[in-house]
Amino acid sequence: MGNVIFSTWGDWHSSGGRVEPEGLPKAFGQDGPLKAFMGWGGVFVRDASVNLVDMARAYMEAAKKESCGQCFPCRLGTEQLCALLARICQGEGAEEDVDRLEHLARFVMESARCNIGQTAPRPLLDLLSYRREDFLSVIESGEPVPEGRYAVRVTAPCTNACPSHLDIPGYVEKIRFGRTDESLDIVLRDCALPGTIGRVCVRPCESNCRRALLDEPISIKYLKRFAADEERAAGNAPAEKAAAEKKEKVAIIGAGPAGLSCAYYLGLGGYKTTIFESLPEPGGMAAVGIPDYRLPRPVLRGEVARMERLGAEIRYNVNVGRDISLADLTKQGYKAVFIGVGAPESSEMRCEGEDAGYQCFMTGVEFLRRVAFGERPIEGKKILVIGGGNVAMDCVRSALRLGFTDVNLVYRRTEAEMPADPSEVQEAREEGVKIHFLLAPVRIHAKEGKVTGLECQRMELGEPDESGRRRPVPIEGSNFIIETDAIVPAIGQICVVDCVLPEKTQAEMTRYKTLVVDEMTFQSGEPHIFGGGDCITGPATLIGALAAGKKAAAHIAQYLETGKCQPSETDWMEKTFETLGVYDEGEKMPFPGHTRCAHPPVLDPEVRIQSFDEVEATLSPSQAIHEAERCLRCYRIGMVAV
Repeated sequence: MGNVIFSTWGDWHSSGGRVEPEGLPKAFGQDGPLKAFMGWGGVFVRDASVNLVDMARAYMEAAKKESCGQCFPCRLGTEQLCALLARICQGEGAEEDVDRLEHLARFVMESARCNIGQTAPRPLLDLLSYRREDFLSVIESGEPVPEGRYAVRVTAPCTNACPSHLDIPGYVEKIRFGRTDESLDIVLRDCALPGTIGRVCVRPCESNCRRALLDEPISIKYLKRFAADEERAAGNAPAEKAAAEKKEKVAIIGAGPAGLSCAYYLGLGGYKTTIFESLPEPGGMAAVGIPDYRLPRPVLRGEVARMERLGAEIRYNVNVGRDISLADLTKQGYKAVFIGVGAPESSEMRCEGEDAGYQCFMTGVEFLRRVAFGERPIEGKKILVIGGGNVAMDCVRSALRLGFTDVNLVYRRTEAEMPADPSEVQEAREEGVKIHFLLAPVRIHAKEGKVTGLECQRMELGEPDESGRRRPVPIEGSNFIIETDAIVPAIGQICVVDCVLPEKTQAEMTRYKTLVVDEMTFQSGEPHIFGGGDCITGPATLIGALAAGKKAAAHIAQYLETGKCQPSETDWMEKTFETLGVYDEGEKMPFPGHTRCAHPPVLDPEVRIQSFDEVEATLSPSQAIHEAERCLRCYRIGMVAV
């Protein structure tokens, strides 16, 4: 319950009209309250000064603007609704206009083919049902209604779930019409590495796809890859249109996804950037932590060319904090710095012997890094990898391709708690990886300085821990030894921001050595220093890092232009949507589904383990168009009175 004075959101009858959407922010902007919200689920009002008739007018104007025009009811219906509401708000309405509004809004809602027409009339119908007297009062007075100030934004369940808030229905629809180049342009507005993310994204959007309530979600990731690969196959490059060149320079530390994204969007804004990268090539952990069978290096390198075309300079083999300091960057004229160093070091597994320097013991991060540069870093036939995330999956699947014939994964929980992408687990099994659950490493056994085995203890699951997963509890007296030639722990990564920051700085770090920044502007306590990606969140997703780089770029530009850094209306609207939630997993769909999502061709397991060639191909054009046709175009409009 909040301080709401009127609400149709949720169950009106049981709430008595006093329940607002759970978790909705109290504020909108730095100091202003969120007075009212109108959206796909109804209306709620906190401030009696809000004129609901005028708000309905503004809301339907937004709906008319967003109507795609492909179906008659929504295209003409929203125009007529806007005309009626404008007439009423101008003091020229008639009493019968209220009945026309209700009839027309219901007709649009019941007849429209997409969710703009199906959801936009909902709050208007709610107002006509419960606040009809407001409309009649305006008509009776004959006086114009003052226009309020509103912030409006379009979202969708999939868009809201994506950290970068891609216009997913928009680019999917362009593929449906065969306009792949326009589809890629839409993707690039919010995602600087579409070919990369189209291969390795963990797909939060697909878990929030309303199509799944009918049958199966849209293959959003594969459609994004299709748009990027079509461009690459044609030898085309999007014509990036940068703004006029600015005089200020920005330094970016780390050429990983966050840094590259920041450079791309700053480049579009006309800012020249210099990226300082400790590795000899771009991509960070995307390059040396994701094997080529999932993400071929030429794809990633080709996408980095976008940033370079926009004026980004990448200086390789430069370690900021050792080879050059932040103070040096300031002296060289960089007016702002973005830190995107990621989480390139491995966590300890707290196992006896892991610090002993045994041969054939190597962390997962180091193992993948050396494999990426063409090495076979560990010898032997049998290998044990410890962990349950995607890094562990990359390690076991890479080991097979290096010639290990007995590849094992040890995980202390069950498969239900594994954070790895289920598709990665399935493909690892298909390739012959053996997975051992409810085992925790206790001691490394070695002979003459070389690994010979791993002592493990059996576990059982107890109560959930802070991660929400059930805590593994040791079973006393259950220890046993697994003989092996090599051990690779891949249980987590840690950040290295402390290696970058000077001793005396206003920029703060957490106890996990992550950089403290404002959650919306990504600005640190040192005004000219910004950060994003794993170095502020801890090890997270690639799409999350891309989103952070994009958002930080906008606020770096704001800081350089105004000397200040404040969240924009877009930031506040996105925060409102994120806390409100857009996807309703309990929604009852009006008809049953009968389709299945598209899957690209995949190399057979016995073939793919012979090399690091890419496992998955791109969807064919016919597959992509058919898959795009499955999209329900679930746009939602949200509007705030401020």
